[in-house]
Amino acid sequence: MLPGRGRNGRATRPARLLGTRTAWTTVGDGEFFCPGCGGDRNFQRLTGRRRFTLLGVPVLPRGDTGPVVECAACRRHFGTDVLDHPTTTRFSAMLRDAVHTVALAVLAAGGTCARTSLETAAVTVRAAGFDDCTEDQLETLVEALAEDTGRVYDRPCGAGLAIELHEALDPLAPHLAPAGRESILLQAARIALADGPYTPAERDALTTVGTALTICADDVTRLLAAARTPS
Repeated sequence: MLPGRGRNGRATRPARLLGTRTAWTTVGDGEFFCPGCGGDRNFQRLTGRRRFTLLGVPVLPRGDTGPVVECAACRRHFGTDVLDHPTTTRFSAMLRDAVHTVALAVLAAGGTCARTSLETAAVTVRAAGFDDCTEDQLETLVEALAEDTGRVYDRPCGAGLAIELHEALDPLAPHLAPAGRESILLQAARIALADGPYTPAERDALTTVGTALTICADDVTRLLAAARTPS
């Protein structure tokens, strides 16, 4: 087919004889972290039906496609696995809660809740996002934790506390860079060291933290040793 000429004398492209077209249907929406935009955006979850087209007119079904996630801002399409990544807001909340849980676990393992440990823990928790956290609040929570679980201080990390650590850290670990995972463990180690050398119970709790953060045993040992060295 030869191109024709428009009113301005320029050659025009011939219409495509055959092609495909996808008709999208919205099946859900929400907020996600858009890898294209690099931030939190609204999205639509779409499924599609493809058709052969003849001169631009749909004529024959070609099957279903999708589902896909469409960003409301950049309009790019992504696989649905993109929804596994937490939004920035959700990630901040997960990190804040994880640091709080780790601090409580280390304080509980220390047993005495020395003022220096409480001060270090409170600074760490406030930096993670709990702006109004105080030493007294942490001490009260540790005491309540012991009463609720029947935990005996200065003993290895029990099953209940280990489960709590894994519940807080397992969903977070895949979304943290190695440096981020190590930072959480180092913060916990400094809380334990604030009142003196690691006790066996503190080391056990810190090892559990490292395991939940998917840090290998050798690196856990290295990091716990590094935390003892003044910066």
